[in-house]
Amino acid sequence: MFWFEFRFYDSVGILNDLIDCVGRTCAGLVDKRQGRNTQFSMRDIGLAGFSPFLMQCPSFLSHQRQVCEGIGHGRSNCQTLLGIERIPTDNHIRAMLDDVDPTSLNGLFDEVLAAVERAGALPSLTSLGGHTLIAMDGTQYFASNKLSCRNCSTRKHANGQIDYFHTVVAACIVKPGKTWVLPLRPEFIEPQQGYDKQDCESRALRRWLECNAARYSRLDPVYLGDDIYSKQSVCEAVRAVGAHFLFVCKPDSHKTTYEYLVGVEVPSLSKTVKRGKKRFTYTWRWMPGVPIRDGKDALEVDWLEIVIRDSNGKITYRNSFITDLLVDADNVEDLAAAGRARWKIENETFNTLKTKGYNLEHNFGHGKNNLSAVLVTLNLIAFAIHLAAELADITWKAAIEAAGARVRFFGNLRALTAYLLFPSWDSLLKTLAFQAKPPLPS
Repeated sequence: MFWFEFRFYDSVGILNDLIDCVGRTCAGLVDKRQGRNTQFSMRDIGLAGFSPFLMQCPSFLSHQRQVCEGIGHGRSNCQTLLGIERIPTDNHIRAMLDDVDPTSLNGLFDEVLAAVERAGALPSLTSLGGHTLIAMDGTQYFASNKLSCRNCSTRKHANGQIDYFHTVVAACIVKPGKTWVLPLRPEFIEPQQGYDKQDCESRALRRWLECNAARYSRLDPVYLGDDIYSKQSVCEAVRAVGAHFLFVCKPDSHKTTYEYLVGVEVPSLSKTVKRGKKRFTYTWRWMPGVPIRDGKDALEVDWLEIVIRDSNGKITYRNSFITDLLVDADNVEDLAAAGRARWKIENETFNTLKTKGYNLEHNFGHGKNNLSAVLVTLNLIAFAIHLAAELADITWKAAIEAAGARVRFFGNLRALTAYLLFPSWDSLLKTLAFQAKPPLPS
C-alpha cells in the first residue's frame, strides 16, 4: 500500500492544524457590519459555513444547536471539534458570506499542499520522472431560470427563456494508478471587468495560469486538459509560465495536425497486456514537430496516440494528445498514461463532489454577489482536507478502513456527532476506528 511511504502524523495533527488554518483565515474575512452589531465573529461565521462540507452533513449545524441547547449543557461538537464559539443561523451565515471575495480563501489550498509536503507525501505525487501532473477542467455547479446574481453566466434558449448558471475551472494534482486527487486553487468563470463578451473556460484557464502558475512552478508541473485546451493560445500561455502541457487532441478540431500525419511513416510501439483473464494489445504512435494549426506562426508540438484492442482486435479505447515534451519510444507509454490521468478530474473529482456526499450541485445558498462561489470554495477546501488526512493521518485512515468504505465512514461520523459530544478529533476518530470507547451521553 502506498500509504506507508509517508510519515504519518501522530494522532490527528494534520486535521487539527488545517482546521486551525481555516479558523484563522475566516477571522480575516471582510466584515461588512458597522458599529457593535457583531454578535458572531467572522471566524465563527466562516467555520460554520465550512462545517457541513467538512462533516459531510448539510444538517450538521442544526443538530449541534440542539445538542448545545439540550443535552450538551452549552457545548457541542461545533465547539470541541471546530472551535466555533457561537453557532450563527443559516441565514446569517449566507448574508455575511455573500460579500466575501472567494479568492480570500485560496491560501487554504496552499496550506493543505504544504501539510501534505510536511508529511513527506509530495514525492509520491510526482510522475514522468519528477514532474507533477495538474489536471484542469471546468464544471457547472449551479443552474436556474429563476435565481440569478451579478456573477451568473447566461444561456438564452430559442423560446426566449434565459438560464443562469455558474461554472468553475478546477485544478487537481493527479497521478496514474492512484484513486485520489489533491485539489488546488480554483478559478471561477464569471463576468470580467473590461470584457464585453461572456467569460469562457479558456480565458479562465489563462487567468488561472497568470495568478497561480508561479506558485506551483517548484512542482515542475505538466498541465493536463481536454481538447478545448489544445489551442495555440492556451499552449503558449502554459509555456510562458515555464510549465509543460499534455492536452487531448482530437482529429475533428485539429485538421492541420492530422493532415500532416497523412502519408508519413509514424513510429509505433505495441505491447500485449494481461488484465485479469483477458489480454489486450496496446499500440502507441508518436510524431515530433507537427503544427498545431495552419499558418507560418503555428506552434510545433509532439503528437502521440494510444489504441487499445481486445483479443478479437476490437478497439476498446483510443485517444491522442499533443505536448511540448519530447516523445520517443522510451517515454511514449508513460506520457499516454499521464494524458489519460486527465479523466481523474472527471471521475475522482467532479463525480465525487457531485454524487459522493459533497453535493456540489446543490444550492446551499446563491446570494446576490459571491455566496455561491464562496460556498463552492469551502466545499473544495473540505475535499482537499479530507484527502490530506487520508494521505497523512493514521487515525483517519484507520477509521475509514474500519468502516470499509469512505461513504460509510462519513455516515458513521454523521450518526455519532448527531447524538454524542466528543472532546476532540482524536476521540471521535478512535471511536470510529474501534480503538476507543465512545464518550458517555451527557
